[in-house]
Amino acid sequence: MVFSATQGGWCGEKTKAVPKAFVDGVGPGWKTLGEKDFVNVNCDEETWSWTNGVTYCTGQPVGVIRSVKKYTNFEMTIEWQHLKSAGNSGVFLWMIDKSWWRLKKPGLPHGIEVQVLDHGYTERYVQRTKKQPDWFTSNGDVFPVGEAKMTPFPPVAPNGRRSFPSKNLSKGFGQWNHYYIRAINGEVRLWVNGEEVSGGTGCEPSTGHLALESEGSPILFRNIRLRELP
Repeated sequence: MVFSATQGGWCGEKTKAVPKAFVDGVGPGWKTLGEKDFVNVNCDEETWSWTNGVTYCTGQPVGVIRSVKKYTNFEMTIEWQHLKSAGNSGVFLWMIDKSWWRLKKPGLPHGIEVQVLDHGYTERYVQRTKKQPDWFTSNGDVFPVGEAKMTPFPPVAPNGRRSFPSKNLSKGFGQWNHYYIRAINGEVRLWVNGEEVSGGTGCEPSTGHLALESEGSPILFRNIRLRELP
Protein backbone atom coordinates (compact mmCIF):
# COMPACT_ATOMS: atom_id res chain seq x y z
CA MET A 1 0.00 0.00 0.00
CA VAL A 2 1.05 3.59 -0.55
CA PHE A 3 0.13 6.85 1.11
CA SER A 4 -2.05 9.16 -0.98
CA ALA A 5 -1.98 12.76 0.21
CA THR A 6 -4.60 13.78 -2.32
CA GLN A 7 -7.01 11.11 -1.10
CA GLY A 8 -6.06 11.69 2.53
CA GLY A 9 -5.02 8.15 3.46
CA TRP A 10 -3.64 4.78 2.43
CA CYS A 11 -4.81 3.07 -0.69
CA GLY A 12 -4.31 -0.36 -2.17
CA GLU A 13 -6.12 -3.39 -3.56
CA LYS A 14 -6.78 -4.82 -0.09
CA THR A 15 -7.92 -1.54 1.44
CA LYS A 16 -11.59 -1.75 2.41
CA ALA A 17 -11.83 1.76 3.81
CA VAL A 18 -9.57 4.78 3.51
CA PRO A 19 -8.41 5.65 7.03
CA LYS A 20 -7.63 9.14 8.28
CA ALA A 21 -4.39 10.84 7.27
CA PHE A 22 -2.81 11.97 10.50
CA VAL A 23 0.49 13.74 9.89
CA ASP A 24 2.33 14.41 13.15
CA GLY A 25 5.16 16.48 11.72
CA VAL A 26 7.89 14.10 12.87
CA GLY A 27 10.54 12.85 10.47
CA PRO A 28 13.23 13.98 8.01
CA GLY A 29 13.01 17.64 7.11
CA TRP A 30 10.50 18.59 9.78
CA LYS A 31 11.31 21.46 12.16
CA THR A 32 9.51 22.40 15.35
CA LEU A 33 8.84 26.15 15.45
CA GLY A 34 9.25 27.95 18.76
CA GLU A 35 9.56 31.43 20.19
CA LYS A 36 12.76 32.21 18.29
CA ASP A 37 10.99 31.52 14.99
CA PHE A 38 8.38 34.26 15.44
CA VAL A 39 8.46 38.06 15.71
CA ASN A 40 5.84 40.29 17.30
CA VAL A 41 4.10 42.52 14.74
CA ASN A 42 1.44 44.50 16.60
CA CYS A 43 0.62 42.68 19.84
CA ASP A 44 1.61 43.65 23.38
CA GLU A 45 4.70 42.11 24.95
CA GLU A 46 2.55 39.99 27.26
CA THR A 47 0.13 38.81 24.55
CA TRP A 48 2.20 35.73 23.68
CA SER A 49 4.17 33.44 25.98
CA TRP A 50 6.00 30.15 25.37
CA THR A 51 6.29 27.53 28.11
CA ASN A 52 7.22 23.83 27.90
CA GLY A 53 6.29 23.53 24.25
CA VAL A 54 2.93 25.28 24.60
CA THR A 55 2.22 28.74 23.19
CA TYR A 56 -0.28 30.84 25.13
CA CYS A 57 -2.05 33.84 23.62
CA THR A 58 -4.20 36.18 25.72
CA GLY A 59 -6.19 37.32 22.69
CA GLN A 60 -5.56 40.99 23.48
CA PRO A 61 -5.05 43.11 21.51
CA VAL A 62 -6.15 41.86 18.09
CA GLY A 63 -2.97 41.33 16.09
CA VAL A 64 -0.38 38.80 14.95
CA ILE A 65 3.07 37.41 15.42
CA ARG A 66 4.83 36.47 12.17
CA SER A 67 7.44 33.92 11.22
CA VAL A 68 11.01 35.12 10.96
CA LYS A 69 11.34 33.41 7.59
CA LYS A 70 9.26 33.61 4.44
CA TYR A 71 7.95 30.35 3.04
CA THR A 72 6.70 29.26 -0.38
CA ASN A 73 6.03 25.53 -0.54
CA PHE A 74 5.60 23.72 2.76
CA GLU A 75 3.53 21.43 4.92
CA MET A 76 2.67 22.31 8.48
CA THR A 77 1.06 20.83 11.57
CA ILE A 78 -0.37 22.80 14.46
CA GLU A 79 -2.57 21.90 17.41
CA TRP A 80 -4.86 24.45 19.04
CA GLN A 81 -7.26 24.70 21.93
CA HIS A 82 -9.62 27.57 22.70
CA LEU A 83 -9.93 28.28 26.41
CA LYS A 84 -13.31 30.00 26.21
CA SER A 85 -16.50 29.46 24.23
CA ALA A 86 -16.74 31.47 20.99
CA GLY A 87 -12.97 31.91 20.78
CA ASN A 88 -11.57 33.19 17.50
CA SER A 89 -8.10 32.91 15.97
CA GLY A 90 -6.37 31.81 12.81
CA VAL A 91 -3.20 30.85 10.97
CA PHE A 92 -2.19 33.24 8.20
CA LEU A 93 -0.25 31.93 5.20
CA TRP A 94 1.72 34.02 2.73
CA MET A 95 1.04 37.43 4.23
CA ILE A 96 1.21 40.45 1.94
CA ASP A 97 4.23 42.42 3.14
CA LYS A 98 2.76 45.91 2.93
CA SER A 99 -0.28 44.78 4.93
CA TRP A 100 1.72 43.91 8.04
CA TRP A 101 4.35 46.64 7.70
CA ARG A 102 1.65 49.25 8.38
CA LEU A 103 -0.38 47.37 11.00
CA LYS A 104 -1.51 49.29 14.05
CA LYS A 105 -3.29 48.09 17.21
CA PRO A 106 -5.70 46.47 16.70
CA GLY A 107 -5.33 45.08 13.20
CA LEU A 108 -4.90 41.99 11.04
CA PRO A 109 -2.83 41.51 7.86
CA HIS A 110 -3.82 40.40 4.37
CA GLY A 111 -3.10 36.86 3.26
CA ILE A 112 -4.67 33.41 3.19
CA GLU A 113 -6.33 32.58 6.49
CA VAL A 114 -6.93 29.11 7.88
CA GLN A 115 -9.57 29.89 10.46
CA VAL A 116 -9.44 28.66 14.05
CA LEU A 117 -12.94 29.26 15.43
CA ASP A 118 -14.84 27.75 18.36
CA HIS A 119 -18.38 26.40 17.93
CA GLY A 120 -19.64 28.85 20.54
CA TYR A 121 -19.14 31.62 17.98
CA THR A 122 -21.79 29.99 15.80
CA GLU A 123 -24.08 29.44 18.78
CA ARG A 124 -23.91 33.11 19.74
CA TYR A 125 -24.57 34.16 16.16
CA VAL A 126 -27.71 32.00 16.06
CA GLN A 127 -28.89 33.36 19.40
CA ARG A 128 -28.38 36.93 18.23
CA THR A 129 -29.77 36.69 14.69
CA LYS A 130 -32.22 33.78 15.04
CA LYS A 131 -30.77 32.20 11.89
CA GLN A 132 -27.97 29.90 10.86
CA PRO A 133 -24.83 31.61 9.51
CA ASP A 134 -24.25 31.36 5.78
CA TRP A 135 -20.93 33.24 5.62
CA PHE A 136 -18.75 31.25 8.04
CA THR A 137 -18.41 27.91 9.83
CA SER A 138 -16.46 26.81 12.89
CA ASN A 139 -14.95 23.70 11.33
CA GLY A 140 -12.02 24.97 9.27
CA ASP A 141 -12.81 27.67 6.71
CA VAL A 142 -9.98 28.71 4.35
CA PHE A 143 -10.23 32.10 2.66
CA PRO A 144 -8.32 35.14 1.35
CA VAL A 145 -8.21 38.26 3.52
CA GLY A 146 -8.00 41.77 2.12
CA GLU A 147 -6.03 42.02 -1.12
CA ALA A 148 -5.10 38.33 -1.17
CA LYS A 149 -6.77 36.09 -3.78
CA MET A 150 -7.85 32.45 -3.82
CA THR A 151 -10.23 30.22 -5.76
CA PRO A 152 -11.93 28.18 -3.02
CA PHE A 153 -12.58 24.46 -3.18
CA PRO A 154 -16.25 23.46 -2.78
CA PRO A 155 -18.36 23.72 -0.81
CA VAL A 156 -18.09 27.47 -1.29
CA ALA A 157 -19.63 30.23 0.80
CA PRO A 158 -22.40 32.27 -0.87
CA ASN A 159 -20.02 35.22 -1.25
CA GLY A 160 -17.73 33.00 -3.36
CA ARG A 161 -14.61 33.64 -1.26
CA ARG A 162 -14.54 31.02 1.49
CA SER A 163 -13.93 27.32 1.18
CA PHE A 164 -16.32 25.73 3.67
CA PRO A 165 -15.31 22.38 5.21
CA SER A 166 -16.80 19.26 3.64
CA LYS A 167 -17.09 17.71 7.12
CA ASN A 168 -17.64 19.08 10.62
CA LEU A 169 -14.70 17.70 12.60
CA SER A 170 -13.55 20.45 14.98
CA LYS A 171 -13.79 19.87 18.74
CA GLY A 172 -15.14 22.47 21.14
CA PHE A 173 -13.25 24.73 23.55
CA GLY A 174 -11.15 23.01 26.17
CA GLN A 175 -10.16 20.25 23.70
CA TRP A 176 -7.15 19.98 21.41
CA ASN A 177 -7.64 20.12 17.65
CA HIS A 178 -5.08 19.12 15.04
CA TYR A 179 -4.54 20.92 11.73
CA TYR A 180 -2.38 19.65 8.90
CA ILE A 181 -1.85 22.32 6.24
CA ARG A 182 -0.23 21.71 2.87
CA ALA A 183 0.66 24.72 0.75
CA ILE A 184 2.25 24.07 -2.65
CA ASN A 185 2.43 26.25 -5.76
CA GLY A 186 -0.35 28.54 -4.62
CA GLU A 187 -2.66 25.73 -3.52
CA VAL A 188 -3.71 25.27 0.11
CA ARG A 189 -5.30 22.16 1.60
CA LEU A 190 -6.46 21.70 5.20
CA TRP A 191 -6.92 18.51 7.19
CA VAL A 192 -8.87 18.83 10.46
CA ASN A 193 -8.24 16.09 13.03
CA GLY A 194 -7.01 13.74 10.34
CA GLU A 195 -9.36 14.37 7.41
CA GLU A 196 -9.09 16.77 4.49
CA VAL A 197 -11.94 19.27 4.56
CA SER A 198 -11.18 22.54 2.73
CA GLY A 199 -8.74 24.62 0.73
CA GLY A 200 -8.22 26.56 -2.45
CA THR A 201 -6.00 27.19 -5.43
CA GLY A 202 -4.69 30.16 -7.38
CA CYS A 203 -3.55 31.87 -4.19
CA GLU A 204 -1.94 35.29 -4.53
CA PRO A 205 0.52 35.81 -3.02
CA SER A 206 1.97 32.30 -2.84
CA THR A 207 5.03 33.16 -0.81
CA GLY A 208 5.50 35.14 2.37
CA HIS A 209 5.55 35.08 6.13
CA LEU A 210 3.26 32.91 8.24
CA ALA A 211 1.41 34.39 11.22
CA LEU A 212 -0.49 33.31 14.32
CA GLU A 213 -3.50 35.41 15.21
CA SER A 214 -4.62 37.01 18.46
CA GLU A 215 -8.31 37.84 18.12
CA GLY A 216 -10.01 38.62 21.40
CA SER A 217 -9.96 35.32 23.28
CA PRO A 218 -7.30 33.18 25.02
CA ILE A 219 -5.98 30.23 23.04
CA LEU A 220 -3.22 27.62 23.27
CA PHE A 221 -1.04 26.29 20.43
CA ARG A 222 1.43 23.40 20.48
CA ASN A 223 3.38 21.11 18.15
CA ILE A 224 3.87 23.83 15.55
CA ARG A 225 5.94 21.95 12.98
CA LEU A 226 6.90 22.75 9.41
CA ARG A 227 8.70 21.09 6.53
CA GLU A 228 9.75 23.12 3.51
CA LEU A 229 9.13 21.56 0.11
CA PRO A 230 10.67 22.16 -3.33
